[in-house]
Amino acid sequence: MIEKYIDHTNIKKTAKREDVKRTVEEAKLYHFRGICVREKWTKFARYLLKNFPARLTTLIDPPCGFLSTEERIKKVKKAKENGTDEVDVVIKLDYLKQEKYEKVLEDLKKISKILPTKVIICDGYLTPDEIKIATEIVKDSGAFCVKTATEKDPLKDLKKRAENVKLMRKVAGKKILVKASVGIRTLSDTLLMIESGADIIGTSSGTEIKKEEEKLFKNEY
Repeated sequence: MIEKYIDHTNIKKTAKREDVKRTVEEAKLYHFRGICVREKWTKFARYLLKNFPARLTTLIDPPCGFLSTEERIKKVKKAKENGTDEVDVVIKLDYLKQEKYEKVLEDLKKISKILPTKVIICDGYLTPDEIKIATEIVKDSGAFCVKTATEKDPLKDLKKRAENVKLMRKVAGKKILVKASVGIRTLSDTLLMIESGADIIGTSSGTEIKKEEEKLFKNEY
């Protein structure tokens, strides 16, 4: 069932309490893997989830990871205090582009010691060689997952993103998971990413995707 792959996502800056509540309610209704929200909604989402087994993820430092390591650590610790289970942390893209790989690794190691971490590598900004390097860094950082992208990523071609997922999967091997996100809105989009090697799908269209799957099964039987 497709729900086990989905991190049901609401990271809109304009999101209101009722929007986050709806996201959580949908995650509980369809038994999604988890939900992903911005920092300001972590405590509220935790309250709504209570003991429900869906994982709560907090997005840290979008869109390109430009905060200092100290600020990032502070945000991750706050998210932990507010009850998040995991963090989706944007890689320090500027350092990566400047080939300051040791600094990128050091930053992620510190964060990964605080909470289970998925690292967003911003694949739309990267060359294939940079995707390989970024994924290798994530493997060495203590994070459990490498993720494609988040808001404002320039890559809109899902077939190209699927190729990036394949590359990430090849480099990640069995050591870490791969999460695909951005622009995944339909069941066919989701299946494309899973077939390309994604273990987790980040999408704000989880409900529509699940309904599409249910309709498909209904028509078949």
